[in-house]
Amino acid sequence: MTAHPDEHNCSCHWGSAEDLARLKVPDVELDPDLLRRTWEASDWDDPASVLRRILPQLASALVSGQVEPLFGMEEVGRSLARGNWQQWPAEQAAAVRAFLHAWWAHSLITPDAAVPAHEVLALCAEASATLAPWLDIWETSTDPVADQHLAKAVAQWEYDLLGDLLPWDTRYDEEDLRITLTAWLVRHAPARLRASGAPEQLLHRVRLLSLTGPARWEDPHWPSHRY
Repeated sequence: MTAHPDEHNCSCHWGSAEDLARLKVPDVELDPDLLRRTWEASDWDDPASVLRRILPQLASALVSGQVEPLFGMEEVGRSLARGNWQQWPAEQAAAVRAFLHAWWAHSLITPDAAVPAHEVLALCAEASATLAPWLDIWETSTDPVADQHLAKAVAQWEYDLLGDLLPWDTRYDEEDLRITLTAWLVRHAPARLRASGAPEQLLHRVRLLSLTGPARWEDPHWPSHRY
């Protein structure tokens, strides 16, 4: 696949004519900086064609941990969403979906995954505009490693969630995603955290998520977070 023949971008901010020409030739490996600039750019005329051009190399770089966004992996998810991959021909869309599902499932059972599970979840949610199917996979993953990743995720997320904030930037309905994530944690996290030997204070953080208003911040286990 290649970028559209008429595709262009700003030579001052994005890259040179030589860089752009490489996107219009199939199966030519891009250097890491060019790959980064290409998926980060949000002003392509035909983002779907650009995404199809870079996706095989980008997918490999993602799995190996070579992609390091400035703020979070949700940035890569937004790049996928800009390409409207779910509207591609059925075989192409299925390939992207299969990659995301395989990477997510593998991340959950890999102790030292190159990208933390909570970061992969944010990417998948932003790429697909939904959290539910990814949480369903986590729910059915009974490997103890998946529970360990859950403990790490809760430790990473609890500050934002206790302040009624989604732990990553989103282009979608933040409140809806936060409520979905919080409800899932309240329902499924406690038993799994205990099974993984998580600290007691982490269990209290999840319990606090089930409370609202003064009942939450007046609880004796409120961590005195400041927002």
